[in-house]
Amino acid sequence: MLVLITGGSGSGKSAYAEDYITKLSKDYRKYYIATMQVYDEEGQERVCRHQKMRQGKGFITIEQSTDIHQVADKMEKNTTVENIALLECISNLVANEMFCAGQIRNCALVKKSIIGGIEELLKTIKDFIIVTNNVFEDGITYDETTTNYIRAMGEINQELAKIADKVIEVVVGIPIIVKEGR
Repeated sequence: MLVLITGGSGSGKSAYAEDYITKLSKDYRKYYIATMQVYDEEGQERVCRHQKMRQGKGFITIEQSTDIHQVADKMEKNTTVENIALLECISNLVANEMFCAGQIRNCALVKKSIIGGIEELLKTIKDFIIVTNNVFEDGITYDETTTNYIRAMGEINQELAKIADKVIEVVVGIPIIVKEGR
């Protein structure tokens, strides 16, 4: 099952996603796929806050800021215990893939890489919860590079929503089911 959880910045989507997967976990092996690259003190504070939020919840953390398809190789393969995972979050993953090693990668290639990687992971994970951000809601006009990044993220969100079993938008901490069932 694929569940896409979206919302604006500070909406409570991360906390909701962690609670959601914790309720699903039962006897499953629970992974937290962290995609954020830390560049400054603010980023480090955000990572620390997220680590505290998931402390004691039984997550096995995999740091994977690019090449999401590689996550499957880092997960334990045990036929008696199924894997479930929470990916936090698409916006970081898209930025990391797009702006890698001082280069700006083509949006179509980034989209293909991320969607392909997630589709591969879906073959090995019982339940996959993915957190993403709403885009193009602020009414601000950005420079071309930022607009391309936001457009790529929007297209990836649309593709994920199409293949998701459930889409939930979190608004001020309140989950709203946008889609239930394929």
